Amino acid sequence: MTAPGSTIELPDFELVGLLPGEGDPAVLADHESGEWCRAVVPGGVHESLIEEGRIDHPFFGADERKDAWIDEREWWYRTRFPRPVTAPGQRTTLVFDGLDTVAEIWLNGRRLGRHSNQFRPAEFDVSDELADANVLLVRFSPPLAGREIPPSVQRTITRISEVMGRPEAATESGVGLSGLLPRATSLRKASFSWGWDFGPKLPSIGIWRGVRLRLERGAAITGHHVGVTALAADHSSATVAVRVDVDAFDATRCSVRVVLVSPSGRRFEATAPVRERSAGVELRIDDPELWWTHDLGQQNLHDVRIELSDATGVLDGVDDTVGLRTIVLDRQEDDVEGGRLFRFVLNGEPLFVRGAAWLPASVFVGSVSAETHRDRVLRAREGNLTMLRVWGGGVYEHDSFYAACDELGVLVWQDFMFACTDYPSGSARFVSEVRAEAEYQVSRLRNRACLALWAGNNEIEVLHLIAWGEVEPGDWGWSIFHELLPQTVAELDGLVPYWPGSPWGEGDALGINGESDGDRHDWEVWHGLTIPGLSTGEPSYPTVGDSRHYRRYADDSGKFISEFGIHASPELATLERWMPGVEIHDEVFDLHNKDNPKNKGDELLSVTTGIPTTLREYIDLTQAVQAEGMSFAVEHFRRRQPHTSGALVWQFNDVWPGLTWSLIDVDGVPKSAYYALARASAPVAASFRVADGQLELWLANNTREEIETELDIEVGRFDGAERKTERIAARVRAASSAMLWSTTAPDDGAHYAWVSSPDGLFPDARKHFAELGELALGDSEVIVEATASELTIISVGYSYSVRIEQPVPGIRLSDNCFDLRDGDRRTITVSGVDASTLRVTATRPRASAGEEALS
Repeated sequence: MTAPGSTIELPDFELVGLLPGEGDPAVLADHESGEWCRAVVPGGVHESLIEEGRIDHPFFGADERKDAWIDEREWWYRTRFPRPVTAPGQRTTLVFDGLDTVAEIWLNGRRLGRHSNQFRPAEFDVSDELADANVLLVRFSPPLAGREIPPSVQRTITRISEVMGRPEAATESGVGLSGLLPRATSLRKASFSWGWDFGPKLPSIGIWRGVRLRLERGAAITGHHVGVTALAADHSSATVAVRVDVDAFDATRCSVRVVLVSPSGRRFEATAPVRERSAGVELRIDDPELWWTHDLGQQNLHDVRIELSDATGVLDGVDDTVGLRTIVLDRQEDDVEGGRLFRFVLNGEPLFVRGAAWLPASVFVGSVSAETHRDRVLRAREGNLTMLRVWGGGVYEHDSFYAACDELGVLVWQDFMFACTDYPSGSARFVSEVRAEAEYQVSRLRNRACLALWAGNNEIEVLHLIAWGEVEPGDWGWSIFHELLPQTVAELDGLVPYWPGSPWGEGDALGINGESDGDRHDWEVWHGLTIPGLSTGEPSYPTVGDSRHYRRYADDSGKFISEFGIHASPELATLERWMPGVEIHDEVFDLHNKDNPKNKGDELLSVTTGIPTTLREYIDLTQAVQAEGMSFAVEHFRRRQPHTSGALVWQFNDVWPGLTWSLIDVDGVPKSAYYALARASAPVAASFRVADGQLELWLANNTREEIETELDIEVGRFDGAERKTERIAARVRAASSAMLWSTTAPDDGAHYAWVSSPDGLFPDARKHFAELGELALGDSEVIVEATASELTIISVGYSYSVRIEQPVPGIRLSDNCFDLRDGDRRTITVSGVDASTLRVTATRPRASAGEEALS
């Protein structure tokens, strides 16, 4: 007999594709033919066809275009399973944790129902439907069949296209995204499915999360919430509240028992009766073992066991792992610069958040493994990032992603899944579906220690503002973001803050994406924009490239910068894996660049390095410019703390092998910017800036303690003719940044400034004084001494951006993409490959008529 409160996974699905309307469930239940293939579950149709060899991988070359037919078919899944052994009165529920997206379900020839929301489960009571042998069928219909653009959405698309001077794009999203996105607004499916400026149109279809039978007797636990409701200022004690939601469908006089076990083995226990479908207990904990981000402390996780019982014994049980912490969004007045802060406070400690936007790790969202999630989050931790923002055009991530963030000490900014277009909030059916989705996701994620913020949407208010000049309540999503979602978060969570959208600012409408309140997306730089009332910087620039130059980040005084980025190519080996033989701006190359125009990055290269003429040079120079830009921006924002309190790079990862803003590519291989950003994001980090002709040295301290240290400063010439050195002492308070030293700044391309830490407290930092292509670096050479696990690199002359190429995924390097002065030597530890096989080059930061980088 199966125990109450248990689940039975349903494996072994098979798959067949038919023209819409051809499938008959009565026939397909027993139909046998060679057309059926093994289905990847969890996963999707594309993955199943790839595994069976029926299609080539859509990421390869131009093969994306070959697979448009897949979302025009209907796809049938089938599995068979025996009746589980149950006790009298036991309830059996069929649970689909994720259906993507428009699905109908039959069990033993009976239609159970329809489901069309990728973001919440489909559940059916099948207690009376099961036979000794059972056949389960699921049909997925073409996801957009019969859907029209809601009138309110179309009005805004037309309006924003006119405002942006592109009236011919009135059938698109209005911001150059897929024309299918407006049709999809009434369908709860990942927005990026329809193509985006970083990824292809390859809409996933299928059973993307697990399928199971849930067996329950008498009563069931339907949810629980464990959270710190009070924490002493000195962390000497905490109050932990536990709420348990119960469905007592055939039981009375139930009670719950809660056991919390700390990492050190301390045990806390309480019981409470169930009243009105819930029970609650409070636990007082002295000297609580708190959860911290990886830079501030330990990631202490507690085991929780919750049992539901009645007079007959245990009816249900839940096991969980939680971290004890408090998280607050500090919105106090900024007495120095005006406006209000946007600062996260963890366990009473103010943060400067260093992070990036998280995208699904593949367009095929169902088959991303737990190992991939952990590897990517580990990359974030190794890169000194403390937050990942789960972007609102993707998916609410798999449990394995949040578990990795809990384990590795990385905070999560969680968008609700709405992005870049109006939504039909005037539709009662749509709002009802959104409410069910929000209730499910808040209940699912509220216990995660990593969870730092709920945010209502991505870029909807700012685009609506551009279109209409206001963001007043109306049929465009306002009631969802300002009423439904905050009410749901308050009722079901109540401990993690809610923010209506990103970007968002309170006050008058023009405060949205402004600098005095809330969070801000800085796309003026990459897109070369100057939008009155919404942008910073000068009104005009001498060239298009100058309007896209990363030096403009220094004009940004926003309170929290939640998006900014620069394109760069992936590693050469990644291009060769997916696009063999590709050349700059050939058809396949531009197909894998979804931003428009395709030469946007060339304009930036033209004023920084010159235009590359070979693929290897293009990789080197785009990666160099991205690395310079991202580190320049983060250094600037950190110097501004607390007035600026966070910087989230767009984007951390990729959904396919593309030319995008990502720090690591789809295969998990880091770009140069990943390593540069890791140094700029270290808990203690030095940086230079030039202001009013003065070269200033700053030190940011984002630890919990004041630091006293020494710094070695050098100002020299690249040719070695001049090297002036100085050692200074410094003291910097916790959670602050301070200017420590200044001198007259060089004004040519022949000099550099360098700072290092005698005690290894912070990474080396350097400053150049001209565009990359104008640096008088002179000749240089890198000499490499290699073992199987280490590379020692010695520089003869000044070597710019020494790069260790990464020919296969999974390589780990202790550092990469760094400058070396004449005579410098650096030892790099290597894992995942024999280090002696790796190619090491020094980048020539100037287009050179096809010459390869020096090695």
